[in-house]
Amino acid sequence: MINTGDTLLCTAGNTFFATGNTYVVGDFVNEKYFQVLTGYNDEHWYATLNNEKIYVHFDSATAVYDDAWFDCMNKKRSA
Repeated sequence: MINTGDTLLCTAGNTFFATGNTYVVGDFVNEKYFQVLTGYNDEHWYATLNNEKIYVHFDSATAVYDDAWFDCMNKKRSA
């Protein structure tokens, strides 16, 4: 189970998320969609949780970006 504040490890990155870096889970929209915080000025992208797979899908008409994939490290960040 993923919760707000959990840490995600990027396992396959792109221009926006670097492979090997960690990111924090933000607010949930519903049981399937939630924010992944980038760490810059409250910027976030919306991730999808589907069958225990976590990814941020990028679909652009002007450029091709690979989806970013994550594993949950299940540790809330320290305050």
